[in-house]
Amino acid sequence: MKILVIDDEPDVTALIAMGIADQHPDWQVVECNSGPDALARIRDERPDAVLLDLAMPGRDGFSVLEELRETENDVPVIVLTARDLEHDKVRGLELGADDYITKPFSHKELSARVDAVLRRYHASAALARPNVFTRAGLRLDFAQRRLTIGEREVALTPTEYNLLYHLATNAGRVMTHEVLLGSVWGPEYRAEVHYLKVYVGRLRNKIEADPQQPRHILTVRGVGYEFSGSLR
Repeated sequence: MKILVIDDEPDVTALIAMGIADQHPDWQVVECNSGPDALARIRDERPDAVLLDLAMPGRDGFSVLEELRETENDVPVIVLTARDLEHDKVRGLELGADDYITKPFSHKELSARVDAVLRRYHASAALARPNVFTRAGLRLDFAQRRLTIGEREVALTPTEYNLLYHLATNAGRVMTHEVLLGSVWGPEYRAEVHYLKVYVGRLRNKIEADPQQPRHILTVRGVGYEFSGSLR
């Protein structure tokens, strides 16, 4: 595995690299200390996961993450923040982060988070079945991991695809928050309902004609979500 660590403070990236090496001595850690150089390093290094600091001078992590997802690059990203503010975390998730971790953090916690996002990424790649879900112009081909709406192909990150897969393959059934969080993010995330809320919002923005009046992903207030339709 190759992990790219992006933080404007060299001491921080060195400390993170040391922690990852301690937990995973066979992994390679690449350090980047500049927001403006981050996208080029992601393109050139082709990492398996990215650790991205939000508060960097010149170009912050939010803008780096936004441009990264606009290029349809689905590399797993964990954002690092020194500010334990809910709106910063939610904004990071809305822009396509797979997870976040608040400074200071232990090497063990960081390793667990990296392991979790890599597990989800590879699990999404393995989710394939010889069925196609269709409803109202939406077509989800599980064998090809391809979503189209009409003639338009819709790009999904691995986490978005994983969530849509679990909703669509259980179409017509109410999926509780706990079940979806456990299936998509892992059992340690069962209480992180805001993760689910943000990613359902991201999916609705991509697949619903009117995200404020969804026809596909329905909210069951206080319980979870239901994908309307049937699998065939």
